[in-house]
Amino acid sequence: MNTRINSRLVFETLLVFVLISFIAVAIQKLPLSSFVRWVLYIPVLLFQGLWFYRFYIVGHEASHKKLFTESKKLNDFWGSVVLLPLMVPITIYRKIHMFHHGFNRKDHHTSALDTYVTANKPSVFRKVYYYTVWYISVFFGGFFIHSLISVVLFLFIPPSLSVKISPAFKNWTMQDQIISILLFSLGLLLHISVYYFLGKTIYLYTLGYPMLSFAWVLSLLVYIFHYDTTTSEGVRFNVRSLNKVPVLSWILMNFNEHATHHQFPNIPWYELPVKKTPLPAEYASQNQNTWSFFRAVLNQLKGPRIVYEDNHS
Repeated sequence: MNTRINSRLVFETLLVFVLISFIAVAIQKLPLSSFVRWVLYIPVLLFQGLWFYRFYIVGHEASHKKLFTESKKLNDFWGSVVLLPLMVPITIYRKIHMFHHGFNRKDHHTSALDTYVTANKPSVFRKVYYYTVWYISVFFGGFFIHSLISVVLFLFIPPSLSVKISPAFKNWTMQDQIISILLFSLGLLLHISVYYFLGKTIYLYTLGYPMLSFAWVLSLLVYIFHYDTTTSEGVRFNVRSLNKVPVLSWILMNFNEHATHHQFPNIPWYELPVKKTPLPAEYASQNQNTWSFFRAVLNQLKGPRIVYEDNHS
């Protein structure tokens, strides 16, 4: 069953990508003014960004080894194929994501992207700085830039230094790094090949502009399930789920059932709605402060949490 459903998933993901790429390019060939073509293209561009996020979530299933459970090689191969447009090696994705699951919001210092810790009582200037960084991260593609820098960083620094920078890279080997470099190079080669063989226009409307849209979508959505949730040793429960949204839940593969996913990471994406599991009451009362997908996005406007640790007391 897993093989049949996820074979269809991979086929659908790649097919829709090709179809929406044809539509995007076709719009640019219409005998209309540039302004009108862009008006027509903007909704398509948004969909492309969301569909690239679908790539990211298919990669998420592969990082959990759930895409093709009978074969790790098959799982990683198709996970890597779908991630090629994003230029994200499944090896690095898996390392970072497994750390997220193991240490999600364990304390203010660990895997809590909305929290800034200061050793001294923050000045107004520092507060403004933290809020500015947060708003850029969420609403202007900053989390994507952070992720891109992280990928490139761990591609090329010696494995012995990787774990000193991030504990997520414990047991990271030279073989892991070489495989990651090869996978990243294949993704880069895809971008270069489309640009070189198909031309600038086709590249921009199939990969270039969609990547910019994805940068915005990823940054906007990546932390809505954890923003302003509990910080505790109960790392599986520092999360929220959100209500199903038509079309979006299809694109995002039931990612809205995030509390269930964190409690039971081995449940495949297509079983999340039927195996929906509520949070324990003490966590639900704090974390389920909204069930609305769009409210969860807008709540991020409240800004970051600034924690003052008085080390002298």
